[in-house]
Amino acid sequence: MLCCVDRENCHGKAMSNSQSAGGMLELDPHALIGKGLHRECFVHPEDPSRCIKIVVAGSGNENRREQAYYAALARRGVSFEMLPMFHGLVQTSLGEGAVFDLVRDYDNRISFTLGHYLQSEKLTSAHAAALRQALQDLKNYLLEQRIITMTLKPKNILFQLATAESGKLVIVDNIGNSDFFPIANFSPRLARWKIIRKWRRFERSMRRDYATNKALQQILA
Repeated sequence: MLCCVDRENCHGKAMSNSQSAGGMLELDPHALIGKGLHRECFVHPEDPSRCIKIVVAGSGNENRREQAYYAALARRGVSFEMLPMFHGLVQTSLGEGAVFDLVRDYDNRISFTLGHYLQSEKLTSAHAAALRQALQDLKNYLLEQRIITMTLKPKNILFQLATAESGKLVIVDNIGNSDFFPIANFSPRLARWKIIRKWRRFERSMRRDYATNKALQQILA
């Protein structure tokens, strides 16, 4: 869902006059940091550590579904180490928005997607050791916490740098089980099977989509 729009102008400065008299948050178009098929993401006008996702195509079902799945995760007491925390729904000048932690690097810049690092073999090579470890850590995290995603895509995963040489992956979209009967939500065995199947698809898609990136092929070997 998230793709870089203009990170150079979004270092977290709070916008003035961001809240109307009725309590509605005014979103500045210049605060847009990501967009997908159904939602756009803005830096929160009053809190640079958070972002707001706005549905721009279709209904608000995606926000509601995500909200319900996050509530289920919270009830299970899972770790949110590799997921942004959900902070509820708010009314904005662009409609209802879902508030999440905004993922930033150690230098306070908004983190780039995994896809950003894989599009450039030079970038992949420079972070090869960190990316290899981060991918393994993410897989282990999903399995240990039994977190199900609809799909895993490099554009929906951020590589958050903890230092210039290390980082972790954070899934920021397509979180939750979209099955009509989400049985895997209640069965650890089915959840594990589903997570492993989706991870294999994820690796295959990366090998296919970045076939010319030799550094990635070595990481996935």
